[in-house]
Amino acid sequence: MVRVMATGVFDLLHSGHLYFLTEARKLGDELVVVVARDQTARRLKREPYVPEHLRREMVEALKPVDQAVLGSTSDIYQTVVDLKPAIIALGYNQVWNEREVTAECERRGVPVRVARIGPSPHDELATRKIVERILERARHNEAVK
Repeated sequence: MVRVMATGVFDLLHSGHLYFLTEARKLGDELVVVVARDQTARRLKREPYVPEHLRREMVEALKPVDQAVLGSTSDIYQTVVDLKPAIIALGYNQVWNEREVTAECERRGVPVRVARIGPSPHDELATRKIVERILERARHNEAVK
């Protein structure tokens, strides 16, 4: 069985997330998704809108996902060591360097292939862009009042 691991914050789920997870699932027999902890999201991106336990539940409910787990609070590679995926799928906009991820996993005794998933055809609906559109409409509505 080929286990694929995908990771992300998955805040305000949108079609880009579904595209990423669907494409990742095609790489193997099982898709395990590591949902970033709130403190990790704060450190790497921003304060999440949705708490970690609810983000995990929502991701796990998606059809391509076999299992969703919360990541480690101290060592992002610990979950890789625990779950031993054969493939790690990275989103097109995730900052991780494929060679560095491969080398670190190898160093920890978990040889993996890293696959970069391309952008969704609907990238204009990314979380950041959705929030910007909501704020723009709110500002417009306030200006009209």
